[in-house]
Amino acid sequence: MDEIDNPEVAEVFNMYPMHMRQKLMHLRQLVLDTASETEGITTLEETLKWGEPSYVTKGGSTIRMGWKESKPDQYALYFNCNTRLVDTFKERYGNEFKFEGNRAIVFNESDVLPIDEVKHCILLSLTYHSRKHLLMLGV
Repeated sequence: MDEIDNPEVAEVFNMYPMHMRQKLMHLRQLVLDTASETEGITTLEETLKWGEPSYVTKGGSTIRMGWKESKPDQYALYFNCNTRLVDTFKERYGNEFKFEGNRAIVFNESDVLPIDEVKHCILLSLTYHSRKHLLMLGV
């Protein structure tokens, strides 16, 4: 697993309960892997937005991830609600994922992640600005 260079991001991950930290670190690794596997992505910034680990690249839309005490058995990937990303995910993966409005894919602690589908959603977000003009973002 790639080390976290940003100490503020590392601190947030360390504050999550261990069982959720492992789940979120796995999501983080999927974001890093997807970025490294995608042609044209040369940098990925790992930072905090709204107090949560966030990932952004030139030409992409920010991805956040997090866990909330109010829903202790869930964690989520958050996307910009002013994009068509979650609507596209619902159309394509409506049977595989649970959603929160037009801003998040929500996972339960016991879920087995469909890796390819999660990585595809991450890819669409990381490359959003080059595909936002395409019907269904080109999927």
